[in-house]
Amino acid sequence: MGVAVSGWRLARAVAARGQLGVVSGTLLPVVLARRLQLGDADGELRRAAAAFPDQTLVSRVWERYFIAGGKAADAPFASVPMPSASPARLWVDLAVLGNFCEVWLAKSGHSGPVGINLLEKLQTGTLASLYGAMLAGVDVVLMGAGIPRAIPGVLDKFAAGGAAELALDTSGVAEGAAVRMRFDPAEWLAEPPATLRRPVFLAIVSSAALATTLARKASGRVDGFVIESHAAGGHNAPPRGGAVAPDGQPVYGPRDEPELQKFAALGLPFWLGGERASPGRLAEALAQGAAGVQIGSAFAFCAESGLAPEIKARACALSRAERVRVVTDAAASPTGFPFKVLELEGSLSEPAVYAGHERVCDLGYLREAYARADGALGYRCPAEPLDDYAAKGGEAAQAAGRKCLCNGLLAAVGLAQLRRGSAGAEPLAEPPLVTAGAETAFIARFLAPGASGYSADDVLDHVLGRRRAEPLTAAA
Repeated sequence: MGVAVSGWRLARAVAARGQLGVVSGTLLPVVLARRLQLGDADGELRRAAAAFPDQTLVSRVWERYFIAGGKAADAPFASVPMPSASPARLWVDLAVLGNFCEVWLAKSGHSGPVGINLLEKLQTGTLASLYGAMLAGVDVVLMGAGIPRAIPGVLDKFAAGGAAELALDTSGVAEGAAVRMRFDPAEWLAEPPATLRRPVFLAIVSSAALATTLARKASGRVDGFVIESHAAGGHNAPPRGGAVAPDGQPVYGPRDEPELQKFAALGLPFWLGGERASPGRLAEALAQGAAGVQIGSAFAFCAESGLAPEIKARACALSRAERVRVVTDAAASPTGFPFKVLELEGSLSEPAVYAGHERVCDLGYLREAYARADGALGYRCPAEPLDDYAAKGGEAAQAAGRKCLCNGLLAAVGLAQLRRGSAGAEPLAEPPLVTAGAETAFIARFLAPGASGYSADDVLDHVLGRRRAEPLTAAA
């Protein structure tokens, strides 16, 4: 669901119904810093931070970013250090505390399960994010957009109170000479817990071959799988065969359908994702041996989601008018994975908006690491300014059509950065980018007559037939 769309409010609403509510762990250091600069008007961040085990760390973050009453409307957000193999202490503080607060708030006030969803491709932020979530008692960790083979072992080490390491994929580095990232709780917390509860680990996959590899060769226990079809929002696996339609969208066929009998043979539970928010599709999944379904886009536009209210209202109106168009953009994401985008006026989905938008990389979560000529570690992003990317050895073909997901997805949840234009001109907000799955076309089914919006309860009531306790669905 992008950045902060499936936030703590939505995850809590789903978990309070006995289902698995999942928060997005993407860019939470930036989300925390910007929410603090908006003043934390409801005091929820302060309430969560008061439960954090190291108040000295909390004080460092508050002193740097909190603005009582919020920043001026025309003031840009203060910068946040970029993640890297050797991140600044302030960034680690934000990562650990941001993930802790998000999970802690999602778990507050009920006994339902809460998970966190991370992208394997965002490797530089993984260790600190996982530790912060585990400090808050996260129940489930879900990870896709790559091969998360090392993650179960990381969870085991953190659960035992120890340090964990993770290899950083680095272009130009000889095999066996991988850059290693390390997170040791004792270096960041005054008194880290001796042990933590190990969360369940679910790998997000699209093929039985990948699931088999993870089940047999992961660094620790894999507890199950979420099988996402190409109808799901966010990043999709590329199609087998690489066919492309005349409009540039990847073409998926029968070879891309998951072989469910092979998943069942692994003996681990699995959930199905992609256009599953209906009683019929839930029943179908259960009949195919699934433990349940994952629901994303139907929740993305509900009242509790983090999307800006005007974006949710426009999406609901488009669905009611049967005018929703979601495209699978093969070029948008700097990761190289196809990326689902909702076509929305004024967003980066419009060619004119994209063409008039200045390329910038000031957050850095999707940068790739590479070995520079002098042997040092460098970082580059296909969505950064073209001259900068070329100077770092990047190929022009890899940069064509790339969009800054970091800034675009933050803008979609009301956290857009302001850019100073020419002297005397009003600052311009970063345009939003909205990711959504094919299910978005049908969200009007949740709208009452005359209503312009709906709630998470409306989705659950529709899918479950008003049953409130069976743990069948997962919001991710």
